[in-house]
Parts: sequence; C-alpha cells; structure tokens
Amino acid sequence: MDLSLPRPRIELEGGLTLRAFEAEADLPEFFQAIEESLEHLRPWMPWVAEHSLETTARFLDGRAEQWASGEAYSYAVVLDGAIVGSTGLHRHDDTPDDAVELGYWLHPSTTGRGIATRAARALVEEAFRLPGVAAVEVVHDVANHASGAVPARLGFTAHLRRPHEPTAPGETGEDQIWRLTR
Repeated sequence: MDLSLPRPRIELEGGLTLRAFEAEADLPEFFQAIEESLEHLRPWMPWVAEHSLETTARFLDGRAEQWASGEAYSYAVVLDGAIVGSTGLHRHDDTPDDAVELGYWLHPSTTGRGIATRAARALVEEAFRLPGVAAVEVVHDVANHASGAVPARLGFTAHLRRPHEPTAPGETGEDQIWRLTR
C-alpha cells in the first residue's frame, strides 16, 4: 500500500467508518441517503437540482478512477453499518497548488453529533500524507453556518472571503474559505 495516499478505509470510534465508495454495491443505499437528505442539502448543494438515480450512479462510477489518478478521494460516511453521507478531498481550478479542499455532507438525522467534525479531522490527517500538500481548505457559502462550524472546531483559520456566482438556493454569493496549514 502506498503510504503517501489516503487510506481507503478509516475506522473511527463510535461505529463511524470512512471508506472508499464501491460504485455498484453502494448505489441503492447512497441514493436513498441522498433522497432522504434532499431538503436538508438543497440550500447549499447545487448538484441536488440534478439529483437522480442516473446522476448518483455516474458520481459513484467515477470515484475509483478519480482515486487512482489522485484527482479526488471520496468516502462514504458509514455510521453503525449504514451510509449517512459523503466526505472527501479534492481540488478545483481555484484550489491553490499546495492545498486540497475538504468537503462533507450528512443525512439530517446524523447532524449535530460531531460526526462531520470527526470525519473531517480524519481526512485532514490523510490530506497531509499527500505529496506537496501544505494546507487543507474548507470552502462554503457564508450563510452555511453548520458547514463553517466544522473547520472552526478543528482549528482552521478564516482565510479569506471571495465572491462567487450562487448556484444553490441558500447561497449569498460569498464564499468563506477556511485554511489549516501543516
């Protein structure tokens, strides 16, 4: 196993596991978790507007290839054996070369319990194993206070704010970028 790559399975306390997606095997359960989370995610996640079984299948189908290429490391968030969300490390065109972005979402029945914080903490450790990564960033709309609470709890600093074109109904058009350096 390449020790400079994120682990494909991370066991945390309290029945929490982060594991690389298994495309076909995960499709029914992951699709159901999204279905049950649509109204919770709609204000912040632009992809919800295009949500369907087909788009979920396409998302899952691309995960192994993106992992192998180093483009993105996507994990199912599994609590007590059930998929309850997704988290991952990725880069966008505007991500600094020495950084990786951390993203996450959870089923509404699992929020407010520290799950996103625990998952994010584990992925920060994985991110710093990647060659050339000196910082981890979390980017969210300034109005998404729940997303901002996670990096604040983990010691990230509010790095900068930047305008963006709103793509989801709850967005204000201003991103908050949090940054944690090695």
